[in-house]
Amino acid sequence: MDFALSEEHKMVRDMAKRFADQELKPIAAELDQSHRHSDEVVKKMAEQGFMGVAIPAEYGGAGMDYVAYALILTEISRGCASTGVIMSVNNSLYGFPVNKFGSEGQKLKYLTPVASGQAHGCYGLTEANAGSDPAGMKATAVLDGNHWILNGEKKFITNGNIAKYAVVAAVTDKSKGYKGITQFVVDLEETEGFSVGKVEEKLGIRASGTSELVFVDARIPKDAILGDPGSGFKQMLTTLDSGRIGIASQALGIAKACLEEAIEYSKVRVQFGKPLSEFQALQFKMADMATRIDASEMLILKAAWLESNGLPFEKEAAMAKYFASDTAMDAAIDGVQILGGYGYTTEYPMERHMRDAKITQIYEGTNEIMRVVVARNILGKR
Repeated sequence: MDFALSEEHKMVRDMAKRFADQELKPIAAELDQSHRHSDEVVKKMAEQGFMGVAIPAEYGGAGMDYVAYALILTEISRGCASTGVIMSVNNSLYGFPVNKFGSEGQKLKYLTPVASGQAHGCYGLTEANAGSDPAGMKATAVLDGNHWILNGEKKFITNGNIAKYAVVAAVTDKSKGYKGITQFVVDLEETEGFSVGKVEEKLGIRASGTSELVFVDARIPKDAILGDPGSGFKQMLTTLDSGRIGIASQALGIAKACLEEAIEYSKVRVQFGKPLSEFQALQFKMADMATRIDASEMLILKAAWLESNGLPFEKEAAMAKYFASDTAMDAAIDGVQILGGYGYTTEYPMERHMRDAKITQIYEGTNEIMRVVVARNILGKR
């Protein structure tokens, strides 16, 4: 058993770490406060290959594996969690299904510009009444000659307000239940009947846009279908499994940022004549943070290794996602406590980490659903 990273993995991790420290951390607070999506940052990330890490080079990606993806996304999220989720959606929720289920023509047309960072993608799954229960979606697509007529509203779509392309799930045969769900890859800018709906005001990850996608008699080409009709639900589950490794990595980056800042602050803040780092109560908090961070990283790297090697990873991705996101939330709460009053102000980034951490326990499968997935796997229930 070898726990060492390859030289390539070390190189890309260190490259992402430098990028986070030099390009993201100095502007993360401003991006959060202004709710600003930074095209300049995304362009620089694309130049590093970060917007399509595990996508083959022939489709505009960097051609690396999912371990590299997890390592890079962790560091990016350590610098700015909003930028981390922008990267995650392009790679996981959009890039993964198009790469895995798309035809050669679809990959060349719809994947290449996103993986190379020339455009953004998004994933149109969630609806007002279909979140943890995606089989309850109401969006429909009806075949009409050489086009599908798409109707419905998608909710809480990360990158939805800036995306040119989207993978969209809709019901194509109501009589078949979840087996009647189909996924499509859509050029939003070229689709009449599409509009961006409400752009959400959020607690955290405020430098990434979250919006509604609204389709009213939207006509999309017949060949926009991903795979076969009715295969959408299975595609969806596989896509979310992969995406959870990304969200776990985002959460790990937030947790690492919390620990780094808690350590730094505790060494310079003096109370009762000595630095906070010399008080055992705070030492214990930071020891617990460090232990859970290391455990989270091991879970994430295991899941990423399994995916890279074509092995089942549903259980491991769910474990990594809920453990890492709970770790991030706990680390942020303890981090605010260690900084005291300063932790509650925008003078320090800890309050931002606390706001950003919360969503990692919710999106791409709530942590309650993650426990259901794990239980189903260990009990042999499918």
